[in-house]
Amino acid sequence: MPNHPVMTMDAISVFLDTHFPQLQNDGQHYRVTKIGTGTATMQLDPGTRHLRPGGTVSGPALFTLADVGCWIAIMAQVGPIPMVVTTNLNINFLRLPTQAPLDCDCRILKLGKRLAVVDALIHQGSSEEPVAQATATYSIPPH
Repeated sequence: MPNHPVMTMDAISVFLDTHFPQLQNDGQHYRVTKIGTGTATMQLDPGTRHLRPGGTVSGPALFTLADVGCWIAIMAQVGPIPMVVTTNLNINFLRLPTQAPLDCDCRILKLGKRLAVVDALIHQGSSEEPVAQATATYSIPPH
């Protein structure tokens, strides 16, 4: 892994707007808030479309947050390769999140030439009480 990310937060934002514009179809709900060596943090400020009956943030919204956050952690390290694709994502829902901003802290566990494995912890405020945890594997195409 490089000693520092090869993409800045601004470059990642442009990359997302160019290659994944549907992420923000109904407003700027998802945003990258931090990039580090082998890490990234993505935030979801949930709107009504992210809620399920009962007013909690839906599982699909949490899954999207984890998947995109992990993908961004990889992009920050390998550069803008749009066809890095998810091959597996396992998520554990731990607590009911409220309609408030959620942070997803992603950490690359392994970055190889063809595969990457990333851990994601989703929380509201304190990472000591996560609302979800995910482990994801991505295929990296030859570049």
